[in-house]
Amino acid sequence: MDQTTEAVATEQQPVQPDVQTTTTLTSETTTEQPKEIDFKTLIPEAYKEEKSLQNFSNMDDFVKSYLHSQKLVGSEKINVPNKYATDEDWKDVYKKLGTPDNADGYKYDLPEEHKIDEDTLKNFSEEAVKLGLLPHQANGIMKYYNDVINKGSDEQQSQMKVAQEESVKELRKEYGATFDRQMQSAKNLAHSTLGKEFINDTLLQDGSRLGDNPQVIKAFVSLANKLSEDTMVKGDQVPYLTVPEINKQIAALQQPGSAYWDKKNPGHADAVEEVAALIRKKNNEENVE
Repeated sequence: MDQTTEAVATEQQPVQPDVQTTTTLTSETTTEQPKEIDFKTLIPEAYKEEKSLQNFSNMDDFVKSYLHSQKLVGSEKINVPNKYATDEDWKDVYKKLGTPDNADGYKYDLPEEHKIDEDTLKNFSEEAVKLGLLPHQANGIMKYYNDVINKGSDEQQSQMKVAQEESVKELRKEYGATFDRQMQSAKNLAHSTLGKEFINDTLLQDGSRLGDNPQVIKAFVSLANKLSEDTMVKGDQVPYLTVPEINKQIAALQQPGSAYWDKKNPGHADAVEEVAALIRKKNNEENVE
């Protein structure tokens, strides 16, 4: 081959590009992303129409489902009753889940000083059996109920204390130096007519006690003062008096030389009866206090 032919051949020979496999001027690499495989294409033809497989769209979900089912192998299966199930059907389900056979199967983890009485716990336990409650569910409900009771009791005590303090403040301003005497008179009259428990335990709509309500107390003060205005004591018709006031009247009736000591005095019998009535009244007031 002459030089001319060799030169032509060389010129016609295609130039192979220098392939760079890693970088470009921008230092970016172009990597082809693998295409996502349609899970359903992996299912053998014989099982493609299987309904249980239609819920899976990827291999990850399928594997998770399979592993979960394997964990259930050997465990007792509980069939959920349909809408036609009887109470006995549900009772059987509850028993398999762990509901006790009777109320004694429930134990409650309550604070030592809880405010739920034993009868309430017993009645609740009996109802829990009927409802199919599990022990930990029943215990949780009772703990929550106890917390609600305690919170309500604490709030009630706080309201009562505030109401009492406000009432005392208002009444001290009303009666000034006579406050203690007026309060004692009102309390004695209220206890002797309505009863101590009724006065102390009856709650008004605002959460305060009847005996702490300033309007109620003022009414008893007014009534006690009106009763005390009658100084003529006849038999058991004794006006309302405090114990010191009763003692004062007894001392006045029993003064030396008075009708009480003089049997010949026309007023002797009345005086003796008055003193006797006052003594009975005094004993009643001391028992009320």
